[in-house]
This record gives sequence, structure tokens and C-alpha cells, in this order.
Amino acid sequence: MAKTTHVVPNPNGGWDIRQSNGQKSSGHFDTKQPAVGRAREISRNQRTELVIHNKDGKFGNKDSHGNDPFPPRG
Repeated sequence: MAKTTHVVPNPNGGWDIRQSNGQKSSGHFDTKQPAVGRAREISRNQRTELVIHNKDGKFGNKDSHGNDPFPPRG
């Protein structure tokens, strides 16, 4: 299974970055945008898919870094 980086709401407030099957947060932020920015950096470095959740915890947006189903031609 491919590794995935998630931006998820923290039940105590703010936003966390979590790796798939990870117990610990890779970072905690008071607002969503800085969390997304940092998670995007982590996702690019680790070539994982980035999943950004909505405040209700449901999947929002996805962004693939290195696991694209169709590599660019050229």
C-alpha cells in the first residue's frame, strides 16, 4: 500500500499532519493553510499522495507527488 500524507483536523483545535498508519502527528498548526503548506513539502519529499481533509474530517482534496497514475510524456 502506498504511503499517504494527511492534513486532518485535531479534535482539540487546529490541524495535524499525519502519515498513513502513523500514530504520531508530523506537525500541528493553529490554522489549515500552514498545515497544508508543510504537508505539501513533506509529500513532495517523500513522493506520497497528499490528502487534505475538511473540518468535518471527510476527504477534501488530493494531490499526488510521485505516484501519478499516468506519468507525463515527453
